[in-house]
Amino acid sequence: MIRFLITFCLVINYAVYAQNIIESKSISGKTTGKQPYLDYGLGGDRLGGAKMTYLDTGILVQAVDSTIGRYKIQLSKNRSAWLPKSNFEKDTSIEVKPYYLTASLLITGDEKYDWVTVSLDEKLPYTSIQQINPSKIVIDIFGATSNTNWVTHRTSAKEIKNVYHEQVEDDVFRVIIELKHQQHWGYSIFYENNKLMIRVKRQPENLSLDKMKIAIDAGHGGNNPGASGITTKIAEKNYTLLIAKRIELALLEKEADVYMTRRGNESLGMLEREEMINAEEPDFMISVHLNSSVRESVKGVSTYYRYIGFRPMTKFIQESMIKIEGLEDFGNIGSFNFALSGPTDYPNCLLEVAFLSNKDDEQLILNQDFHKQVAERVVEGLKEWLKSCKKNED
Repeated sequence: MIRFLITFCLVINYAVYAQNIIESKSISGKTTGKQPYLDYGLGGDRLGGAKMTYLDTGILVQAVDSTIGRYKIQLSKNRSAWLPKSNFEKDTSIEVKPYYLTASLLITGDEKYDWVTVSLDEKLPYTSIQQINPSKIVIDIFGATSNTNWVTHRTSAKEIKNVYHEQVEDDVFRVIIELKHQQHWGYSIFYENNKLMIRVKRQPENLSLDKMKIAIDAGHGGNNPGASGITTKIAEKNYTLLIAKRIELALLEKEADVYMTRRGNESLGMLEREEMINAEEPDFMISVHLNSSVRESVKGVSTYYRYIGFRPMTKFIQESMIKIEGLEDFGNIGSFNFALSGPTDYPNCLLEVAFLSNKDDEQLILNQDFHKQVAERVVEGLKEWLKSCKKNED
């Protein structure tokens, strides 16, 4: 018994000591730079680490540990994440408080969007997820304790059905936004002073292609050639552009409004593409790529999404594409950590048309008639998706 008590005391003392060490080493600061983001952990692959969230700039964060290139950020008592050091600006004048209070919530609408405003003592980190059946946006605000005693919901909000909140942990405040339609059309989160703003896109009143603005991204370009053909060594960047232009033509024939991120051999980074697309405020986006594998036998078309609320469009495009003769079904793939799948602002789809590393697929890619078929099937997939949105209207 004495040995047990001694061991227990040592464990407790070590825990207190370790906590003091962490607190003494903690560094206060704010997020900075373009599109700061948090990773869940230190894992990674060619697409980078698994991302928890993108953040606004100027958000209070506390670094409690570090590794090469990243700080460990203590979000709440029980949650942490990793922030690139390039997105951290040290500020020793900040005294981190044990908790920060929330105030009232306001739900309103303007001519284009619905808005949820969460008043806070400080700009705090947050994360969000999409839920389906029923459709919801769920936002966790770290370091916040509820002092919210009313929620004002004005009739000018058209897409938001309900908003309510929960204190899921002592220092995690959750906001739940119920939507009227099953399809998620996108949302943006940012701060105005100490007010967290959630801008929610409404479902378009007219779900016809001729009323849609569609962003088309031809993958790679310029100094980034992408993959190359297994026998011909053709560059992915050239054929993504050819196929993207075919899709544009097919959409223009349906009188859609189309925005192309590139029309030639421009060198564009992912952040630059995102900024260009966001500035256009499209209804949805498709990024065209050609796949590659170390195994020559792997072939077929695939579509990708990151957020579950954006899956339907990718699913309908995939189901339409596999109707092309000779094109196999590689699959519809979710939680994909591709940069252009990251924005929550609009539904988006990464379309990997076929594999340049497979001889059969390569021959399809070389064929201009195949490009035309791809464009036709993408348009048909979009039409079926929009038709399903009409059926699912509340």
